[in-house]
Amino acid sequence: MNRPGSAQRVGERRGPGLSAWRFVIAFGTVSLLADFVYEGARSITGPLLAHLGATAAVVGVVTGIGEAAALVLRLGSGPLADRTRRFWAWTISGYALTVITVPVLGLASALWVACALVIAERVGKAVRSPAKDTLLSHATAATGRGKGFAVHEAMDQIGALIGPLVVAGILAATGDHYAPALGVLALPGLAVLLMLFWLRARVPDPTQYEIPAPAPSGGSSAEAAPGPPVRERLPRAFWIYAAFTAATMSGFATFGVLSFHLITEHLLTTAAVPVLYAGAMATDAVAALATGWAYDRIGPKGLAVLPVLAAAVPVLAFTSSVALAVVGALVWGAAMGVQESTLRATVADLVGPHRRATAYGIFAAVVGAATAAGGALAGVLYDVSIPALITVTACIQAAALTLLAVTRPGPSGPAA
Repeated sequence: MNRPGSAQRVGERRGPGLSAWRFVIAFGTVSLLADFVYEGARSITGPLLAHLGATAAVVGVVTGIGEAAALVLRLGSGPLADRTRRFWAWTISGYALTVITVPVLGLASALWVACALVIAERVGKAVRSPAKDTLLSHATAATGRGKGFAVHEAMDQIGALIGPLVVAGILAATGDHYAPALGVLALPGLAVLLMLFWLRARVPDPTQYEIPAPAPSGGSSAEAAPGPPVRERLPRAFWIYAAFTAATMSGFATFGVLSFHLITEHLLTTAAVPVLYAGAMATDAVAALATGWAYDRIGPKGLAVLPVLAAAVPVLAFTSSVALAVVGALVWGAAMGVQESTLRATVADLVGPHRRATAYGIFAAVVGAATAAGGALAGVLYDVSIPALITVTACIQAAALTLLAVTRPGPSGPAA
């Protein structure tokens, strides 16, 4: 693992065309625009499917399949990206699938077509994510893992805030017509693809941020001939770290359960819940930046804040006090910020470049399965007893802290 602060000395090392920080910012802009598109669409997926005749069960099944596809399919896309070494191709293809399906979704007149498009959008995320995280990880070797991933996540969340608000405004202006509300998302979608092709042209081989470029021999690039696959084993520390993450997320209530409590206990109106969600996303961005900077200074032990935040969520959120429930939702957002930024940074420090996309694919599948289990566990325990929910969550997070204590990230390849 890079020593805290050592990466800062090379933060402006230049790749083929951009400094490492400019690469991170440009990739963050891509994610901002992409989140504008797909979070805008996801904010109205339920109402859109209902408009086409779906029942609550159909909405639940379709969105559940979509989320499973977005995570579990990375078990395949990650190793394939490592084998082919065509990280840009996987990244661009995945983003293209997402930004094309969303505007078309607004034109769907049959329920089955809309359901297929909702799932296809999530498949796009599965296709691109391991390759995208691998490309980004090379630049963060120069900027600092924590800071680089944190800035990327913060920019990502700006798009997640803007997209739903724009869609809501267009729905209000057009009398709830879905076609223009989703059609306008084609504009940031086109910008995503243009940014990606520009970024690929400027930095065809981001590994040069992390690994010194080899002597010229007819041209070298991240899209070059793949060569034989590298069969390194994933380090033991990665598996322990994955277990820590699984434990943390399996004891983490979803926002769905939180919002259910807010509505059924008449703490907030239905219209106020999305506003609170937006506030949680803002907290997400701030927490990502704070913990990312801390990670580069003190290393993985700073991740101890995640189990603490996760344990605090049910204590605050599942009360009869509006103020405490709101604070609980914001704490939930802070925990999400840590989970979606600094956890990814640690994977890059645990696994060398040759197996990193595979590691990201496996890690995403672990997070997805654990998140699904955590949501189900929180829902079941909520119906049984809120004190039981609080107690079980605290015990799970205590176990997670134990696993974190024995995680010892070591060298992550040539850049370490």
